[in-house]
Amino acid sequence: MYRDEGDETAEPGGSARSTRAPETDLGHLLVGLQLTDSAFPSGFYTLSHGLEGFVQEGAVDRDSLPALLHDLLRHGVGPSDATALALAHRAAAAGDWAAVAATDRRLHATKLNREMRQAATRTGRQLLDLAAEVFGGAGIVRYHRTVTARRAPGTQAVAAGVVYAETGVPVRQAVAADLFAFCASFAGAALRLRLTDHRLAQVLLRRTAPVIEETTRRALARGLDDLGATTFAADVMSARHERAEARLFAS
Repeated sequence: MYRDEGDETAEPGGSARSTRAPETDLGHLLVGLQLTDSAFPSGFYTLSHGLEGFVQEGAVDRDSLPALLHDLLRHGVGPSDATALALAHRAAAAGDWAAVAATDRRLHATKLNREMRQAATRTGRQLLDLAAEVFGGAGIVRYHRTVTARRAPGTQAVAAGVVYAETGVPVRQAVAADLFAFCASFAGAALRLRLTDHRLAQVLLRRTAPVIEETTRRALARGLDDLGATTFAADVMSARHERAEARLFAS
């Protein structure tokens, strides 16, 4: 078998040591790129984030798609998941695992219907399980065990906060990366639901960049008491989607 003689991470016999957290800006960028890649199998890209429900009710079309995405960022994902990610990141970086779990439970409680809660915990637990193998890190392994033992729900945003903190990615960059992953997943769902095409999906993502910056800035300024979305129409659409006879997406 081919063996790279310069690979210092390989142990005799072929096993690998835990990956150390990157210590450079480029290393942090590479972590973010890997975690936001649609090929990263956390299950995040199996979700429509409520979009399929809007389509089923005839409440969104190609022209109104950007407005829906921007509203979900500003009033839904930003005040809830992005805020929770920032809080969990800071708590994990400080070694305050009780605060990480408290943020996790608070975020889980703010998700008003079963579909969204299940989507958040399924993707979060998968992320922790995979990140423990891919990135290693005592904090990731520790919180994965906490979630596996059912001492915390393991929502996706909090799991991402832990992973980003343990890999040394700065909190601002971590929040922006996860928001972009949400937008890319939303655009991918719009493609499969035939609300857009590949070219316009890229236009949508680029035009959403300033909203991601705005949403990141606001998420970083919130505390635990401010955590919670106010997108009631999206909650209603999700509840209806959960009972739909046919569904393409898990949410």
